[in-house]
Amino acid sequence: MPEVIFKDLGLIDYKEAWDFQEKLFADTIDSKIKIRNGETEIVTKNYLLFCEHPHVYTLGKSGSVDHLLLNEEQLQENNANFYKINRGGDITYHGPGQLVGYPIFDLDHFFSDIHKYLRFLEQAVIDTLAEYQIMGDRMEGLTGVWIEPNSSKARKICAMGVKSSRWVTMHGIGFNINSDLSYFSNIIPCGIDDKAVTSMKQELGREVDMKEVAEILKEKLAKQFEYHYV
Repeated sequence: MPEVIFKDLGLIDYKEAWDFQEKLFADTIDSKIKIRNGETEIVTKNYLLFCEHPHVYTLGKSGSVDHLLLNEEQLQENNANFYKINRGGDITYHGPGQLVGYPIFDLDHFFSDIHKYLRFLEQAVIDTLAEYQIMGDRMEGLTGVWIEPNSSKARKICAMGVKSSRWVTMHGIGFNINSDLSYFSNIIPCGIDDKAVTSMKQELGREVDMKEVAEILKEKLAKQFEYHYV
């Protein structure tokens, strides 16, 4: 059974967390190259990072900067940062009340299929929501987890964007727990201009214990990917 090292980074600046991800990602790829070159004593490690970020907008490689509806001055007025980053996908928002998960997995420990990887991340979130009697689902052709995806009330509760190289992953999920959803009005989330966003707080009508949700998601991921924590 694969092993995963879990780290809770707490509330952390986006760039600081990104730099930490990049280091783990690069170290894992470097180890894989050494293994391929015959250094058999090396074993790659898998990591799962949980955190929250101060208000920040991030734009993936396939996105359009036009989907950010704020200029530099307005970003400052909203106490928000903006970064162009190296994941897939378009623009999204991270902020306090949102649980961010960054798996740095060597998929050679699991399976070599990035689409299956994304579906497994989605399923872990869906299973977490079910613990609160919220019915999460997928929307055909779109990544992430949605509520009532096949209706006029379709709304996204969890966004996903990943990068992979040599079957090593980084970036991950933004799961809206107690998020201030007004910040999403400053972007066209994920480039989709006709769908709403939501949070567990909005769906349940009450604040939700972030640590409790994080612990449930942590275990649902372990069950979905069939690994244990070290």
